[in-house]
Amino acid sequence: MQETKKAAVIGLGSMGWGAALSLLKTGFAVRGCDIRSDALARFTEAGGDACTTPALAAETADVILVYVINSKQVEDVVFGPNGALETAKPGTVFLLCATMAPSATTDIAERLETAGMLVIDAPVSGGHVRALAGEITVMASGSQEAFDRASAALDAISAKVFRLGDRPGAGSQVKMINQLLAGVHIAATAEAMTLAAKAGIDLKTLYDVIRVSAGSSWMFENRGEHIVSGNYAPRSAVNIFVKDLGIVASEAEKAGAITPLAASALSLFVEASEAGLGQEDDAAVVKILARKSGAILPGMEE
Repeated sequence: MQETKKAAVIGLGSMGWGAALSLLKTGFAVRGCDIRSDALARFTEAGGDACTTPALAAETADVILVYVINSKQVEDVVFGPNGALETAKPGTVFLLCATMAPSATTDIAERLETAGMLVIDAPVSGGHVRALAGEITVMASGSQEAFDRASAALDAISAKVFRLGDRPGAGSQVKMINQLLAGVHIAATAEAMTLAAKAGIDLKTLYDVIRVSAGSSWMFENRGEHIVSGNYAPRSAVNIFVKDLGIVASEAEKAGAITPLAASALSLFVEASEAGLGQEDDAAVVKILARKSGAILPGMEE
C-alpha cells in the first residue's frame, strides 16, 4: 500500500507541537490547527500550513492526529461546526491522542467509524522533549487497516508503539493507568522535596542523589528539576492531572477498584487548582505542601 504523506495535527500544544514538527522533519505535508494565533504563526515559520479551523486542516489529510485536552474538545474539533468530519475523506485515519475515559474514546471512535473513517485510539506519553525528538510512546489500539495506513505517521512521531488491541478503548485504558502512576509520582516528588526543605537539605544535592538512587522515578527526575529551579512554566499543567486523575477515580469506582494513593494525589491537584495554580506546571502542587509546612522553595519567595 502506498504510504501517505499528508497529515493534519489538531492542537499545537506541548505534545501536538512536537508531533507536527516530527512529521514535517520526515517529509510529511502537515496542516496544523490551533485556536492560538501565535502557535499558528510559529507553525508557519517552521514550514507547516497553518489552519484556523479543523475542517480546513482535515480536507487534504490522510491521517489526522487529534491532540486536544479532553473528550469534550475532541468532540468539538471532530464533530462540531467547522470540525474535521466536515471535510475528511472517507477512509481517513483519525489518531485520537488525547487522554480520555475509555468509554468516551469508544463512543467517539464508533461515531467516526459510522461516518466511514478509520480510528486508532492513540494516547501518548513521554513529555515535550521526547515529542520534539519524535520519540514518544504511543499506547495504541485499532484495526490492522488503520495501522497500515497510519504506519508512516506513527513512525515519525514515536520511538515505540504498543499494539494493545484491535478496537479503540484499550489504549485509553492503559494510558489511564500510566496517568495514575504519573500523578502519584508527581505528588510524591512534591512531598519529598517539601520534607527535604524543612529538614534543611540542599534541594539540588538531594535531586542529584535521588535521581540516581532507588527512590527515583521518571517524574522525580523530570519534575524534581522544575522544583529545584523554581520554574513552573507549564509543560503539563496542574489542571491536566485534575482531569486525568478524575478519570482514574471515575473508572476505578465503576470497576470496584480501590485507589487510595490516586485519590490522595487527586485531592492535592484539586487543591492546587482551586488555589489558582491550575495553569502552572503540574509540579506546582509542591507549593500547596510547602505553604502548609512553612517551607519556602525556589520560585516561592514572597
